[in-house]
Amino acid sequence: MELAGYGWSDDKGTSGGKSTGPNPTDRAKAGTKRSLLVEGNGIPIAVTVDGANRHDMKMAPVTLQSIVIGRPEPTARSPQHMCLDKAYDFPEIYELLEEYGYTAQIRSRGEEYDDKMNIPGYRARRWVVERTHSWMNRFRRLLIRWEKKEESYIAMLHFACAWITYRAGGIFG
Repeated sequence: MELAGYGWSDDKGTSGGKSTGPNPTDRAKAGTKRSLLVEGNGIPIAVTVDGANRHDMKMAPVTLQSIVIGRPEPTARSPQHMCLDKAYDFPEIYELLEEYGYTAQIRSRGEEYDDKMNIPGYRARRWVVERTHSWMNRFRRLLIRWEKKEESYIAMLHFACAWITYRAGGIFG
């Protein structure tokens, strides 16, 4: 499973409530950040929203609490891994993941760069969650946030997650 924060979609609404904040990369315009947890194939299993100025590490507990499906208990034979990037390299995150029963795998960007240069065709493991964010950005309504209410935006995020899951299932072709 991978967890990542993403985004800063422009908030065109004048009131986005507590789920918007000044974007640190876009002249402090109001923006939204979404935190997404996916399984190994990129199927979203948890999504949360907060202001663009919120640090990824602070969104991790809320994202883990918002998992929509029950997961099997990790065992010594089949542990459950959580792949994270350097933004989550804090003792609080290690404690949180241990509490949830995950084995943390956090690599720095320097380590990934070395592997990319030395191993042909290497892709970071968190590439899976970045791909899912890209799939979500294909929903134009999510790329640029037009909803003023947080509940409406979250509903659209859940619809996009359901659609991605449906498409990945391949049940109807």
